[in-house]
Amino acid sequence: MMRFRMIGVVLWGVFGIAVSTSVADDWNVEKDIVFATFGESTLAFDLYTPTGKTRDGVIVWIHGGAWRSGSKEKVPVLDLMKQGWALASVDYRLSRTARFPAQIHDIKAAIRYLRAHQDRLSLKAERVFIVGASAGGHLAALAGVTNGHPELEGTVGEHLDASSDIQGVISLFGASNLTTILDQSTPHGLSVRVPALDLFIGGHPDDVTEVARLASPVFHVDQDDPPLLMIHGDQDPQMPINQSIELLGKYESLGLEVDFAPLYGGKHGGAPFYDETRMERMLKFLSAVR
Repeated sequence: MMRFRMIGVVLWGVFGIAVSTSVADDWNVEKDIVFATFGESTLAFDLYTPTGKTRDGVIVWIHGGAWRSGSKEKVPVLDLMKQGWALASVDYRLSRTARFPAQIHDIKAAIRYLRAHQDRLSLKAERVFIVGASAGGHLAALAGVTNGHPELEGTVGEHLDASSDIQGVISLFGASNLTTILDQSTPHGLSVRVPALDLFIGGHPDDVTEVARLASPVFHVDQDDPPLLMIHGDQDPQMPINQSIELLGKYESLGLEVDFAPLYGGKHGGAPFYDETRMERMLKFLSAVR
């Protein structure tokens, strides 16, 4: 386990853009905690824990990368720890290795592991908040609205009796409806999304409709879903802002707790999504979740 004091240090965000962090307290990081194995391959997360008093809850960070790239190593939301929450940055099988629903199975397995080992890890993991960006925002939303879903729970890991339920979701410029995303996309967006979806769900959404629907948060929203915050750039050329608007509409139609914060002039990721204003918006949301 390594110990750091992170004040005014520059980290590299998921999109290769420098993001400053101002976590006020010392914190520890335990790297490469293995939560599942597949033959000779393993899945792991990095656990960041404050050295001071820890709040009742764990934040799970899900990286982006069009479902086919990225890793747990870059975490642009460490400022969320400054209110005392622990944070786990989770790796999942990428679409170059395994198609959907492997990714959501892995994320739910990591959450079960956190709860099953919370005493050993010195955590309070009864409440889990999930945060993700881009493809990670999509997976965070999907995990959040499918608590206990039999097809998406999976059998990954050794703690199938533990809960993978999520109590709050933050989706940063994530997809919500794979059956409409291509119709909403710019030409540049299509150049990114078409090959990404081929790898992720095994084809064009019109050709694998059932899989596309299963992978779309909008088709799973019900009265029991947790509070949701979405932040999305209104000039996003890769992930149409209508994706967040669709999920907003589903939440509002059921009277669920939802907060939508368009980032005017915002594109697809970058430092503005992790600036002081946006981080405070996220912290306020997390603190209000009951």
